[in-house]
Amino acid sequence: MKTSRIALVTGANQGLGRALVEGLAARMNSDDLVLLTGRSRQRVTDAAQEVAELPGTRARVEGRVLDVTDTDAIGRLAEELRSRHGGVDVVISNAVARVLPQESQAARADEFIDVSNTATHAILRSFGPLLRPGGRLLVVASSLGTLGHLDPRLHHLFDGASLEDVEKAVESWRSAIHHGTAQDAGWPVWLNVPSKVAQVAAVRALAAERRDGDLATGTLIAAVCPGMVDTATSRPWFSDCSQAQSPARAAEAVLDLILTEHVDPALYGELVRFGKALDWHEGAPLLEQDRLLTP
Repeated sequence: MKTSRIALVTGANQGLGRALVEGLAARMNSDDLVLLTGRSRQRVTDAAQEVAELPGTRARVEGRVLDVTDTDAIGRLAEELRSRHGGVDVVISNAVARVLPQESQAARADEFIDVSNTATHAILRSFGPLLRPGGRLLVVASSLGTLGHLDPRLHHLFDGASLEDVEKAVESWRSAIHHGTAQDAGWPVWLNVPSKVAQVAAVRALAAERRDGDLATGTLIAAVCPGMVDTATSRPWFSDCSQAQSPARAAEAVLDLILTEHVDPALYGELVRFGKALDWHEGAPLLEQDRLLTP
């Protein structure tokens, strides 16, 4: 059976990822395919079946087991989509490691970096070449992903960096955490800040290589900030979630970005929040007491 479009969402068992799968399945066509991915086979199977059975679902929905910390598995899935379908049309890198406020940030650093950064790099490298004309490759980040949230001593590591430079900077940060020298070098205690900056820098790096060709074909590569979302990952960090969006509401702006036909050049390669690009250099380093996973 011919498939018109292929969409892939990581970290899609629940929360925003699940909402993005539901939205894609409802707004794409009956001969399109949406792949819901996650680490647990049972949860992936159950979630894919539940989405497929929703009244508003139009596209086909299938589950794929994918542990994004396994970069070889990312490569194998990319090769499967290349060989079976010739490419991919929508890729949303959404997986995140859950860290609780009472946990040691340093003790959770490896898992957090592997899920948020190493996996992002692998997805950009593996799926970027498979993106068909008019495709969308989005990395879910946050407003903390602007460079100004880092100590100025660290800006040179990410500003104008290549993807290889970003990868080296992330590993340097990881090493500094393990050696107890991270704070002296200017790295914040809270993992989410450098992690998000590095995600956005990686997107900017790939986009810089592809900009002219992608804009000529209506293809978009960008990072996205969905705003504050009420999920199991974010809820422990906020004393008041009354202003948080439901995952379904937060997914709407991301889905609009994906499914609009026209690509605004001002959004290409940028961190996009509610349809507008955030200034890469904006923000200020957080004080130690500002320990929240700001949207």
